[in-house]
Order: sequence, then C-alpha cells, then structure tokens
Amino acid sequence: MDVRQKIIKRAVQEIQDGMNVNLGIGIPTLLANEIPAEYSVLLQSENGLLGIGPYPDEKQVDPDLINAGKETVTAVNGASYFDSAESFAMIRGGHIDLAILGGMEVSENGDLANWMIPGKMVKGMGGAMDLVNGAKRIVVIMEHVNKYGESKIKEECTLPLTGKGVVHRLITDLAVFDFTPEGMVLVETQEGVTLEEVKGKTEASFTICPELLVNSVSV
Repeated sequence: MDVRQKIIKRAVQEIQDGMNVNLGIGIPTLLANEIPAEYSVLLQSENGLLGIGPYPDEKQVDPDLINAGKETVTAVNGASYFDSAESFAMIRGGHIDLAILGGMEVSENGDLANWMIPGKMVKGMGGAMDLVNGAKRIVVIMEHVNKYGESKIKEECTLPLTGKGVVHRLITDLAVFDFTPEGMVLVETQEGVTLEEVKGKTEASFTICPELLVNSVSV
C-alpha cells in the first residue's frame, strides 16, 4: 500500500453515516471512492454541488460536472446544484459536519497552512479559509515529511496561514494527532511505525496518549 492509500484508508474512518462532508482539493477528494456504500453521506463541494458520488468511469464522464479541484465527478440520486453564494452560506452557516483538507504545514497549536507557497502562482485562496471556520470538525491529511525529508508538522508554520488553531485531528502516513487545550497529542501510529520514527520526523512538540493505538488496536 502506497503512502497516499495509507492516509486515505485511515482518513475514511473519520466519516460517519449521515454526515455532510466537504473534501478538500488533492488527496482528500480520493476519499469519495472509499465511503462505504451503505452510508448515507452527502459530499459538498464549494463550487456548487451537494451529493458528489465516486469518480466516473469512461462512460460516466460529464465535462460539466466537476468538483472544486476541476476534476470530473458523478452525482448521487437526489444531488442538488446551486451557486457559490448558496454553497458558502452552507459552510458559513455551520451545516458541514466534517471537512477533510490537505495540508502543507500544521503547527503544534493546530494552525494550518494549505493555500499557497510564496513566489509560486496561485489561482486564489479557494474555500479552505471559510471551511476551517465554518465546518464543525476539521481533519487534515498530509504526508508527514516533504520531498526533502523535512517535517511538515512544525513548532510554528512558516507558510501563510489558512487558519489559527483550527485543526481538530491530523492524519499522516506515520501517525494520528489530536489537538487539545493541553496541546498536540499522539493518539495513533501506523502499523510498522515506531514511536522513535514519529519523534524523529516531527518538529513539533507533542505528548503521547496513554492508550496509544496502532491501526485501531490498543498497545
């Protein structure tokens, strides 16, 4: 199983039956194919679609039906379409139970940076700034280190912030952290990952949950 699949398989466990969920651009959109078929989950996209289905096969592709990342998608029975004003009213009104977003950096205080790298062209800030303030729960998923082997989990974010203290849970290819009033807490490690490896690849300070889990099995 590759790094992304590890993250996705763990992240889909955050989605519960009956939720309204927003999946951010990038790795999070892949979760649409992993949601159990028996679940009644409505996926919302800030570009104006409530009821996103799995990615289409070749015969299902509709170039007019896209998500916020400009990828073609399908729509479930009962899906609805609306303008961006209505979409952001849903987000700002607190009607999204869970937002699963990608991240470039997360700090030990739960700050999130995920919308731009200075000096690189960006088309816009997207909907993440609204989501981190409007959704009831924020889960960030990302690789633990960058392509240079540097930790993406920082004492303080070095990139422009999307939001301060907004992350509830962080899921990486190595571990799962929760953000509490007492600080950042390691609650789970991926199978085969040692505590020493997590410590060595995490710049941020954290405590360890007494009931540390490994792939949801208590150790």
